[in-house]
Parts: sequence; structure tokens; C-alpha cells
Amino acid sequence: MSVKIILVATVAAAGLLLTVSVPANAAPAPRSYKNCTELNRVYPHGVGRKGARDRTSGRPVTNFTVNNTVYAYNDGAPKRYLREYDLDRDNDGISCEKR
Repeated sequence: MSVKIILVATVAAAGLLLTVSVPANAAPAPRSYKNCTELNRVYPHGVGRKGARDRTSGRPVTNFTVNNTVYAYNDGAPKRYLREYDLDRDNDGISCEKR
């Protein structure tokens, strides 16, 4: 009888693991964007690499999303990524920064 209970519990646990869904606020998969308008729809204040500092004469942008992979896809520098566009024109480590 106890083997039957263990088997049922194992099947129930496996069923729960299979039905767990990805949360709605999960980050989108990294990809290359055509322009800043497209990128800012997903990342409203831009995306930058870790440790990036905004180079401006005014107040620096600090509320951008930090994601090295997405930044690399849209920077235009690394050869291994499929990138067509350089969205970090001022080369400060932040693509399409917005206040």
C-alpha cells in the first residue's frame, strides 16, 4: 500500500513540474534590433553592459537595463553575434539610453 502512495505522489509531483509556466515578466530572448525605437519598446530606458556609465554633460542615465548579452547583440562590436546595427553610437556602454 505504501508503494502505491509513493508512486502516486511521484506522478503528482512530476505533473506539477511539467505545468509550471514561465512568469509573464520574464526577460525576452536576446536579439538584434533595427533601431532605438524598436529596442526602447522592450527596454524603455535602453540596455547597457555591466559597469557602463552614461557620458553626458547633464544628469547621467542610471535606469537602463543591465544585460551584457542584449547589449552585445546591438553594439555592433563582437563578430560572433548576429548584429547589423550599432545602437551605441556614443560608445559609452549603453544602447539607446533614455532618461
